[in-house]
Amino acid sequence: MSNAAASKARSKSVGVPFETTLHVRDHCLCLAAQRAARALARRFDEALRPVGLTSGQFSLLMSLNRPEPPTIGAVAALLAMDRTTLTANLKPLERRGLLETRIDPDDRRGRRLVLTAAGRKALHAAVPIWQRTQADLDGLLADAAADPDALRKGLRSLA
Repeated sequence: MSNAAASKARSKSVGVPFETTLHVRDHCLCLAAQRAARALARRFDEALRPVGLTSGQFSLLMSLNRPEPPTIGAVAALLAMDRTTLTANLKPLERRGLLETRIDPDDRRGRRLVLTAAGRKALHAAVPIWQRTQADLDGLLADAAADPDALRKGLRSLA
């Protein structure tokens, strides 16, 4: 095939116009949510660093802060994680002694996740940091003429 023929074949190949890329960048809810989630996670990771937690670890430990220890399935559902990913995320926290996995007394095949005293102490130290960071973000949203409560409601409806 000559260079001219190859060039002509390439120009007729199936592709997506760059304008479509720009439209997706400017309108895609999924992309906007992913970008915002990464930025928020970085902000909370940095804020929580002094207490040795990431934003994901904080959320995971907070999900265990209940009157009764939850099942792995209940935590996975709350955090919108599959059980395999949740189990992988539990291991470092368990090694640090922040939580324990125990046999469910009601169903010996199941497991319950228990926040330890060290886990409660870590949460106790992290909550004021989370509150300050959260208040800062709510302020940024309000400055941008966005309603933080409406945003949270909208995100919950999508989850």
